[in-house]
Amino acid sequence: MAVEDSQYGYIPHEYVAIIFVVLFSISTMLHIGQATYYRMWWLLPTACLCGLGELVGWGGRLWSSFSPSFSNPFMMQITSTIIAPTPLIAVNFVLLSRIVTRLGPCYARLTPTWYTIIFVSCDILALVIQGAGGGIASSATTFSGTKLGANIMLAGIVFQFVAIITYSALAADFLRRCATDRPVRAAPHARGVLDPALKTLIAALAFSTLVLFIRSIYRIIELATGWNGRIIHTEVYFNVLDGGMVVLALFTINFAHPGRLLRSTYDATAYEAKSGSGRSSATAEGV
Repeated sequence: MAVEDSQYGYIPHEYVAIIFVVLFSISTMLHIGQATYYRMWWLLPTACLCGLGELVGWGGRLWSSFSPSFSNPFMMQITSTIIAPTPLIAVNFVLLSRIVTRLGPCYARLTPTWYTIIFVSCDILALVIQGAGGGIASSATTFSGTKLGANIMLAGIVFQFVAIITYSALAADFLRRCATDRPVRAAPHARGVLDPALKTLIAALAFSTLVLFIRSIYRIIELATGWNGRIIHTEVYFNVLDGGMVVLALFTINFAHPGRLLRSTYDATAYEAKSGSGRSSATAEGV
């Protein structure tokens, strides 16, 4: 099959697709097992769903390595790999609210509940927009219809990107205030202990957010430059900046699993009882 006949602008390498299928299979199975073991059921429709979506997408790329001119595997892979990481981003949003609860909600601009409500809602909305765009692109029979679907998916990714930036800024502000003991409001109890387990979880969360941030930038540029752009027609960019970044994010949560790390951290109340530091009388500083 000539490259000119491929919808990718290249013929996807079979061995690359197999590697990613294996990696996503391992991570997804680990996530299912870990979610069950730690009874963290909310990880099933988030991290596990991401892994399954990536398996569908990379299965499409594996199919395309044999039949690069077929439109079905092409649309299957581009739609699935765009949408699949969205549930994984929700994991980061939820974990921030758990960390805020452990270290002290008084240092956060929002309450832990509102972090979850606002950012998970943004994630769901981004998923709906991307899904609608993917559906339009997959069912389109004309180039204009396909382009419309791609533009809607691009809008969903941009919206998600803005949510990630806002989330990152709020997380950085919270950690800075917690480290310097500068509460936003009067503290009802003492600051929690930033023990090694919680430090590991925060580092994992920061790294996962970073690689998903890089991946979002890549997908925005890819879709913005169009179906015939150089970015979308360069396989190594996709393998490294999309597949590679999502693999790193998924395995990071496997290795630094919140079920294990959150169980071994102290909460603020336990720290107050242990230290008797009297931090609960701290007054809020100006914004």
